[in-house]
Amino acid sequence: SLSPGQELGCRTTHCNLEVVQRSTLVFLAVKPHILPDVLEEIRPAVELHHIVVSLVAGVTIQTLQRLLPPWTKVLRIMPNLPCVVQAGAMVFSRGIAADDTESALLKNLLSSCGLCEEVPESYIDIHTGLSGSGVAYVYLFAEALAEGAVKMGMPGALAGRIAAQTLLGAAKMLLETGEHPAKLRGDVCTPGGTTIYALHQLEKGALRATVMNAVEAATNRACDMAKD
Repeated sequence: SLSPGQELGCRTTHCNLEVVQRSTLVFLAVKPHILPDVLEEIRPAVELHHIVVSLVAGVTIQTLQRLLPPWTKVLRIMPNLPCVVQAGAMVFSRGIAADDTESALLKNLLSSCGLCEEVPESYIDIHTGLSGSGVAYVYLFAEALAEGAVKMGMPGALAGRIAAQTLLGAAKMLLETGEHPAKLRGDVCTPGGTTIYALHQLEKGALRATVMNAVEAATNRACDMAKD
């Protein structure tokens, strides 16, 4: 539906070719299996001034460059869900025709949505496992944290708010202090206190290894998608 864009006062169209003809910066945000047809459709309209940015999962810069004219300035970006609340984490890479100008333009544009870093393309699949999928791991942890409080007698709504604020505060301390997570974790623990007893249970449950395995599994799946 074009209604959300129209409500914001944006010019809308169902024609991909028209989008390219009326734009300089073009974002590709379609399902991977649709992308080849979209690129075939817009290829005749892509000119030297165009910048093409792909958000399509599993599609490499090499593939994009092969399906577009050789002069096309191509960049590939991987965002995550918190971009919708301007607290996202994004990484991007550029193709051979894109230079520092296009890189700076994209970073400046997307920094309003959160952290935006240029990286080697090989890091994009790792970012998927770390942050693209990673927000789901955090939501699961927040859910478990709140449910633990509910089990001990706290109302669910209150437990949910406190769990979310706990994650927000912990993340803010990591970013603002620059300290290693292990240092901050140690600061919370006191000898014989509640936290070290709780951490012992998490270690017995292999939380650390399980999370590392999750990042690895999601990264490998992202790599496999690029080969499909």
